[in-house]
Amino acid sequence: MKHPNETAREPDALAALRTATASRHEELDSGLPIGARDASLDDYASHLAMLRAWLAPLQVWLSGFTNGPQFDQASRLELIELDLAEQGMPAAPAAALARDWPAAASPAWRWGVCYVIEGSQLGGAVLYQRLHERLAPHPLRYLKGSDAGPGPRWRAFMQALREHVRSPEEIAEASAGACAAFDSILALGLHRRGG
Repeated sequence: MKHPNETAREPDALAALRTATASRHEELDSGLPIGARDASLDDYASHLAMLRAWLAPLQVWLSGFTNGPQFDQASRLELIELDLAEQGMPAAPAAALARDWPAAASPAWRWGVCYVIEGSQLGGAVLYQRLHERLAPHPLRYLKGSDAGPGPRWRAFMQALREHVRSPEEIAEASAGACAAFDSILALGLHRRGG
């Protein structure tokens, strides 16, 4: 029996998403050539090609909804194109387009997908710190992101996620969307050297 002063704890969407995607996150991080100690501009070109093939269809898909998360990826796609066009940048390998996204996905499912997109920027900031001197003079615009870094946007995203994904059913749907987002980038096959 609950003590009268105890309040029911609401499930935490962010904790559930982290748990649901932990093994996929580990698989992706451990296989990214850009994360290797000897990462090169060739690896960065491959990384950008993978991200472009993943983010471009997601941008089109997300822009078709008027409810749910409204996080525009167009500026990130522009940074990818600028980085790929930088003088001295190796040619990016061709990458197959990622999966088709469900036209009737619930807002909660889409919040899960956006959790993966937004979270990828945190990893990009870490990679930027590790690589910007080694791969200079390339500016690594995509990894650097905004001058403020990914923190403010991530905090705003987490707050919005927690406001919109609250019930156990919504959290389960968001977790399924996040897993699908990870599966789609893993399926591109460019996350491993020689892929």
